[in-house]
Parts: sequence; structure tokens; C-alpha cells
Amino acid sequence: MHPLIQILRFTKTLWRHYLGIIISATITAATALAVPFVIARATDVAVDGVRTGEQHMSTIMWLAVGLLGLDIANSVATNVNGWLGDVMSARMRKILSSRYFEKLLTLPQSWFDRELTGTITSRLTRSIDNVITFAKSFSNNFFTTLLTTVAVLVISAFYYWPLTILLAVIFPLYVWLTTLTSRDWQAHQDVINTHIDTAGGRFQEVISQIRVVKSFVTERSEQRHFDEHYDATIDTTRTQASHWHRMDTLRRLALNVIFFGCYALIFVQTARGFFTVGAMVLLIQLMNMARQPIMMMSYIIDTAQRAIGGSRDYFAVMSATSPTPALGSSRASTAEPCDAEPLALTPLAGEPALRFDDVSFSYDGSTPVITHVGFDVHSGERVALVGESGGGKSTLVNLLLGLYAPCSGTISVLGHDISTVSMAQLRRQIGVVFQDPSLFSGTIRENIAYGTQARHGPGTDDAVDDDERIRDAAHKAFADRFIRRMPEGYDTLVGERGIKLSGGQKQRIAIARAIVKDAPILVLDEATSALDTKSERWVQAGLESLMADRTSLIIAHRLSTISSVDRIITLDSGRVDEIGTPEELATSGGIYAELLALQASSSRADRRRLEKFGFRL
Repeated sequence: MHPLIQILRFTKTLWRHYLGIIISATITAATALAVPFVIARATDVAVDGVRTGEQHMSTIMWLAVGLLGLDIANSVATNVNGWLGDVMSARMRKILSSRYFEKLLTLPQSWFDRELTGTITSRLTRSIDNVITFAKSFSNNFFTTLLTTVAVLVISAFYYWPLTILLAVIFPLYVWLTTLTSRDWQAHQDVINTHIDTAGGRFQEVISQIRVVKSFVTERSEQRHFDEHYDATIDTTRTQASHWHRMDTLRRLALNVIFFGCYALIFVQTARGFFTVGAMVLLIQLMNMARQPIMMMSYIIDTAQRAIGGSRDYFAVMSATSPTPALGSSRASTAEPCDAEPLALTPLAGEPALRFDDVSFSYDGSTPVITHVGFDVHSGERVALVGESGGGKSTLVNLLLGLYAPCSGTISVLGHDISTVSMAQLRRQIGVVFQDPSLFSGTIRENIAYGTQARHGPGTDDAVDDDERIRDAAHKAFADRFIRRMPEGYDTLVGERGIKLSGGQKQRIAIARAIVKDAPILVLDEATSALDTKSERWVQAGLESLMADRTSLIIAHRLSTISSVDRIITLDSGRVDEIGTPEELATSGGIYAELLALQASSSRADRRRLEKFGFRL
């Protein structure tokens, strides 16, 4: 489907604006075209008065009033047309941006793994700006231009057909030359856009990790790479601009020659007496009016080419593979609206809370990360995952949350195969605290209340205002202590990604957020990794109460954290090695027994070996 047709299909709800634009454009064109006729008539009347001595003052004044009325009507219609175009373009921006954002929210995690955040943002901004620029120029000028062009051709044919022939030649010739120019321009612009998107993606990445950049003293290197991309855009722009202006000179020369012929015919025929003075004035004004449609049609074609180029990037994202209807959560992919409260998953009797059944997975499709993993976690049970760093522990969490789909095998939650339920249903049942706290800019209160949105659903006012629940969660996570010491308390701004808070403070806010969610299944992905020993004891006490009567899956970095779990599952190179209680595995001679022995050792080699598993004392 042509990109511009796709845009119209996406924005079909704006049909009233489109209709209003057509009507106002028609009035604008009609009033503008009527002016030369009134002026021509006034000219003939005035010339006749000079010849005969009759001044015809009444007729001339009425013609002047007519001109005033036409000008007023034209001004009103022009501004109504412009207002409709501005509102339409603003609504179109909202529709396209919202659809883009909605699409991104439904794309699988693997899609984001291939893209830079800054590149996604840059592509959205550029694509929509190009489309909106075209939409505004099209709505404000196209119909007026089209009607004016047709009217000029018809009127000139009525008065003198050779004029119509000349105009009929220049219109398609100029448009054709513009199309050729724009196509070449767009080919170069694609190269420029690639460099700008790459530079923009790196720019955002560097700014978001500016402390790392400064600590490694790589400012100049980053600046050099950034400048290289923009230097490349300058080189491409030279070629692009050279072709553009050569072609523009050719277009203008053709236009000047054709209009020279038009004016010459009008002057000669008037001198021969074929045209009256009024007809000459009318035709000269029509020729001047014909210039504007030609130039404007060229501009519209140019902006259309840019919009097509920009919309290609837009629709490339919109056509990206989304999860299947069972896995997705968009309006298009499920029967469950985005703003509706997802149906809770009812636990099936006799089924475990979590089940991994012969699950295998690879991020790149060739290197296995998880191989034939199978285990059950019963309701209310606490299970710890133990293994070397990179052994697949966090991957199991990603699979459980539906961020990736297993290559083979099935995962069940509360007895339901997660491939048969919506992601909203699945994720409402799971509270997660990641190793990276991932806070949002805003206040502490808003970050903790983010968990209430999962409980109450989007758009629920009382979710954010549930201050008692927020404070209780902060107290259980031992975050209330440092929050109350801050000048603004719960209204303290945390900065982007919580930059104003320490690692331990951010982690406690994240834990409070999970407590507020109050999901029946809890996943702790090294949730206390950023805490010192004292803070960890505080948080662990809160987590103990949080885990009560809940199914908990724990990835820990301290052996003391997992010593009180019900069972331990050890992973070796993506495979399940052992499953048992801490007491059973302590004497089995497996990975857990090795970790206990390493912890008891004082040698540096054993300590390094312990760190390889991601554990610390």
C-alpha cells in the first residue's frame, strides 16, 4: 500500500477536517479567481468613461464594493482553511505518535535488543515531522491550487486557446522535473537520515551514561565519533544540494520561457485589438495566478517525497512483528482493551504455581542459553535459582514474564500455559524486583505508586492517591526512613532513572513498588544486590513479610539469603543440575555444596571462584 494512502487510512477519523478543508479551499479559490474579472470589468468601465466622458461612478463603486467583499470572503476562507489544517495536523500528529507508541509497547523484547533508544526517538520525530509538514501544505494549498489551475486553464481557453496550450505544457513539465529532483533528493536524504539517527542514538546513550563516559575520559572520542556522522551529512548534502539547485535552475528557466510566450501573446493580441484593455488585465492577472499553482504544486510534490521517505521508516516500525494475539496486549491483538481491567488468572486445582516444562531458549537462534529446563514451584513455596553468572537465571525470569518466547517447551503460571493468556493477565500475577531498579523521573511517591497502576489498572485516580498503601510499602521496604529525612519527603524528585538517589535507596524504592503491586507470585532478580549489609538486613526483613503466603522465585547474591528457602535449583551451563532443599544440596557434592565450601575458604582463588557465581560474603 502507498505510504500516503496508509497515512489517510490511519487518520480516517479526521474526515470532517478533510471535508472542511475542501469546502474552504473551494471558497478561497473561487473568490481569488473572481477578483480578476471584477478588475477587468472595472478597467473596461473606466476606459469607456474616459472615451465617452461618462464616469459611471455608481457602477465603479459597486465593483469596488464587490472587490472588498471578495477580499473579505477570501481572507475568512483562507484563515478557516489554515485553522482546519493546523488543527488537523495537530490531531494527525497525536494519532500517528500514539499509534507508534502503542506499537512499541506491543513489540517483543527482542526487537528493542536490536535498536538504540535514541534512534527510535529520532526516527519517530523525523518521520512524523515530514508527514505533518506535507499534511499542512497539502491541506492548506492543494485543493486551492488544483481549483485555481483548472479554472485558469478553462478561462484562458475561453479567451485565447494558445495560452492554454502553453500552460498545459508548463504544468506537467514543471511537475515532472520536480518529481525527478525530489527522488534524487530523497535518495541522498536516506543516507543523511541514517547518519543522523545513528548519531542521535549514540547521543542519548552517552548522555544517559555520562558518568561512565567521564570516568573513562572518553569525551573526546565520543565527540569525534559524533562529529564524523555529521561531517558525512555535510558531504552528502553538497551532492544533494548541487543536484537540487541545478534542476531548480532548469525548472525556472523553462517556466520563464513559457510565461514569456504567454505575456508576448497577450501584449501582441491586445495591440492588434483582439483583446480589450480589461481582457488584457484579466489575462495578465490569470497568468500571475498561474505561477503560484505551479510553484505550489512543486512544493507539495517535494514535501510529499519527504513524507513518503519519512513514512517508510514509520511504517517499517508499524509493520514489525508483534507478539501473537495470545501473547500481545494491544487493542489489535487481543479482545481485551488496553484500558480494561484484565481478567485475573484463576489457579487450577492440583497445578503448581509455576512450571517450566522442557524449556529451551537462545537469544540469537544458534547459541543455547537454556536447554531442556524443567521444574515446578508450588504455591507458597520459596525457590532459589543458583548458578554461575551467565548461566541462565535471569533468562528464566525473562521467559516467565513473556519478554521472550521459548524456542521449545512450555511455561505455565497457576496452571495456565502463558502462550494462551494475554501478557496483561500474566504480568498482573507477578511482582518483580530487578537487579537494576529502573526508576522513572518524577517523585518518590509516583515511583512507588507505579505499582498501584498494576493493581488498579490504568487511568484509576484512587490508585495514585492511595497514600496509606504507598507509605506502608515504603515502611516494609525500609525506604520510609530515608524518605522522611528528605526535605520534600515523598514528593522528592528522583531525576532521570533515579540519579539523585543512591543505589541502595533506588533498590528500596523498587522493592516498595513491588510490595504495592501485591501480586501472588514474586520474582527477586538479585533484588538486594545494591544494598550494604545493614540495609540488606532491613530490606530482607520486609521481603520476608512480603513473601509470606506467596510463591517466590529468588536469584540471590548472598548464600545467607537463600539458606532459608524451601528448595534450591542449581543451573549448570543452562541446564538444571540439582533440585533439593538447602540441607539436601549442602551434602550432595554439587554446585551449592561447592559454594558453601568456597564461602568457608579464605584463599583468594576460592574467593574469585565464588565471585564467578555472582556471590559475595
